[in-house]
Amino acid sequence: MSEGSAGEARIRDAFRGQAKSCDALGSPFTARLCRLVADRLDASSPVGEQILGWRGDPTSKGDSVALRLAGALHALVLSGRSSDLHACYPPNRTSEDSLWRAISRAMRQETDFILGRLTSAPQTNEVRRSAALLPGFITVAQLFGKPLVLSEVGASAGLNLHWDRYGYVLPNSRWGDEASAVTIAAEWSGATPPLRAVEVIDRAGCDINPLYPADEEDRLRLLSYVWADQQDRIERTRRALDLAAEGGSLVERADAIDWLKRRLARKYPGAAHVIYHSIAWQYLPEAARREGEALIAAAGAAATDDAPLARLQMEADGRTPGAALMLQIWPKGDRQLVGRADFHGRWVEWQGWPASD
Repeated sequence: MSEGSAGEARIRDAFRGQAKSCDALGSPFTARLCRLVADRLDASSPVGEQILGWRGDPTSKGDSVALRLAGALHALVLSGRSSDLHACYPPNRTSEDSLWRAISRAMRQETDFILGRLTSAPQTNEVRRSAALLPGFITVAQLFGKPLVLSEVGASAGLNLHWDRYGYVLPNSRWGDEASAVTIAAEWSGATPPLRAVEVIDRAGCDINPLYPADEEDRLRLLSYVWADQQDRIERTRRALDLAAEGGSLVERADAIDWLKRRLARKYPGAAHVIYHSIAWQYLPEAARREGEALIAAAGAAATDDAPLARLQMEADGRTPGAALMLQIWPKGDRQLVGRADFHGRWVEWQGWPASD
């Protein structure tokens, strides 16, 4: 958090802004919670004092204070620490007054827990984003006719490092492991995604604070940031965590730029190396983003036909709807917008790589 109070009005507006995003992404309960906090929170408790005196950027583009609090409260429900909150959370229905009383009581009774959670940035590892990344990976394999090496920046628990171990329901077809415990069905529009088998020979990721799929506390933390009224996301994440735990941790605790330097220094003859990230690059400091761009460009300049490089990204670009799907390949260096996708992977609009290439 940066120095300087954000101002109470801006903090309340940040909760209202998050509520609008939750409505747009299909979570009316979390939207309701955020609006209640915006309207009713006061500084009479240590939690209220901490939030209303937030030092830094409280918005979703900065510290995401609303999601920090929502995650803390959801963790109390998932862990069974607050029966009052549990009674007011989905699938139960209750009045706004009852919900607010439960939230206020939790703030008083679980002060240390909530304050501790407020110090950490939210972590999401939305498995359904793999549906948006999938056609990009298949396109890279198709363009080069080689197995893939995967390197994910901001991988969290590494769930999207296992994208080829999931089953996908696509327009008039399926792809992946039909027996997988994780099935992903996104709404597709635009071009038909390319379909072919993909071989992955190496996969790794980095995160400044990785979560470990086999660790119960880390599992709770990750699940707590999935919105409480989206049970399908919660169950899908649980199953993906189980699958990831079977293979051991693939995510290194590391600074993204330091890790990229090491990862890009390795050569992978006979394979296509794919650097990828989804709703992660934007959270790097501006100087780190510039350095990362330069590192990837330099590695691209050194790529060869035998050891090509690709960068696949799903990131906000200031346009709507959703996030942009961008693909760049080397040694040519060609870069294309290949589609757009919902931030949670609910829909994918696939444009594809130009057929002439």
